[in-house]
Amino acid sequence: MDTVLEMRSITKQFPRVLANDQVDFDLRHGEIHALVGENGSGKSTLMNILYGLYQSDGGEIIVRGQKVDINEPRVAIDLKIGMVFQHFMLVEPLTVAENIVLGSELRKGPFLDTKRAIQEVEELSQKYGLRIDPKAKIADLSVGLQQRVEILKALYRGAEILILDEPTAVLTPQEVEDLFKVLRALRAQGTSIVFITHKIKEVLSLSDRVSVLRRGKKIGTKATSETNEQDLAEMMVGRVVLFNVEKKPAEPGEDVLYLDRLSVKDQFGQVKVKEVELGVRSGEVLGIAGVEGNGQSELVEAIAGLRKTAGGRVFLNGQDITDWSPLKIKEAGFGYVPEDRHRRGLVLDYSVADNLILGFHGKKPHVRGGVWRDDKAIEENAEKLIEEYDIRPPVASQPARSLSGGNQQKIVVGREFTQDPSLLICAQPTRGVDVGAIEFIHKQVIAQRDRGAAVLLVSAELDEILSLSDRIAVMYNGQIVSVMSREEVTEHKLGFLMLGGRLEDYRAGEVNGHAE
Repeated sequence: MDTVLEMRSITKQFPRVLANDQVDFDLRHGEIHALVGENGSGKSTLMNILYGLYQSDGGEIIVRGQKVDINEPRVAIDLKIGMVFQHFMLVEPLTVAENIVLGSELRKGPFLDTKRAIQEVEELSQKYGLRIDPKAKIADLSVGLQQRVEILKALYRGAEILILDEPTAVLTPQEVEDLFKVLRALRAQGTSIVFITHKIKEVLSLSDRVSVLRRGKKIGTKATSETNEQDLAEMMVGRVVLFNVEKKPAEPGEDVLYLDRLSVKDQFGQVKVKEVELGVRSGEVLGIAGVEGNGQSELVEAIAGLRKTAGGRVFLNGQDITDWSPLKIKEAGFGYVPEDRHRRGLVLDYSVADNLILGFHGKKPHVRGGVWRDDKAIEENAEKLIEEYDIRPPVASQPARSLSGGNQQKIVVGREFTQDPSLLICAQPTRGVDVGAIEFIHKQVIAQRDRGAAVLLVSAELDEILSLSDRIAVMYNGQIVSVMSREEVTEHKLGFLMLGGRLEDYRAGEVNGHAE
């Protein structure tokens, strides 16, 4: 198999951080090469150098046998290199076709040749199996379909080498499977793909080879068929990783959170949560399992005060907090790790130190005399949490925007967990987080439970729900269809209920020997 790309001894130094240290990487024609490592290991930096967003401080790049100087993305595009970023670069008010041809517009006189643009996008989408309506507005598309647009945009510009940076970080499991079908089809047509991720199961399912980075250095490259989950995890973090957190049996107390026939509408006025009755007790983790889009997001946002209720009540420690402001709810003993850290968890242009006190910035020890910032206390808090949660790079003054997604998530988790809330909601707490950090966050969730907090866990990862939960509630079509102890649950039963099956039908199947 021909080598289409080589990166030799690539070095990149940032202030206080050596992001890439003499890294070698190569890509063959028609292969999927996974690039994995912990958050902050240098994966994205290496590929940003290849795409011309950063310039290396040392090393060389060879594309199709020729040494090249890629000093801007336009040079990479001319070399038929395309990149799809974790956070999409799309203009929401424009259509699919308009986004794809943006910067390479087809013109009819002074105007965009819309008819031809739509025709070319239709032909391209059919060729690569990326079916999508060219006339649809980006704002109306799901995240998975928006990602298809980004891939089509790169292919429209002639990409034969395609870089995908954490492409599954914000996708549902169904969208991930759709993406993998597309990538396998692209590989079969000769496209060479770099797949940046930290999700080991995806690496084993999709890639032909895998290269591991750790703290800026390349640890090794292996044929995917010759490695396994534990081997890759140890290469990534440099130690044995526990995939299932060890925990003692829960000792639940009284309800800390109680939902009394709670109903919630989405932004379009549709009822997404329908008269939910549910309690979460102190000293337990209650996991909510369900295919994304069945009302979990609206349920959590209503509890957090981020969305008005359409009926019913929310009680926290016996107090009716229905439709309170988010700040007032937080002051009542509420901790919240939101599913969208950018919209709900961080102010990206603020420093790491300031993000680590958001929501608590007006309270001691962060203020003196009730009004004045105590910069020393804020810095000490940041240094403590940076070390405790292994936030990289360990620079408190750095803007949160400059950190990797996983390290941004550690900021949110560290801030919320260290306040010792009586109720802790964790919505997708390990989304975009590497295997070592997942293990750490899971241990912290159980530590919160063991100190007496009530933990409500919402996750699209079934492994996470099964590993952490003491009880599991299944949500389907806006309703809680079953609440079971962890001991009652199997992955098969959970999947059956998540897709709308009824518990009595499952039990009947068990009796007749068909459930498993």
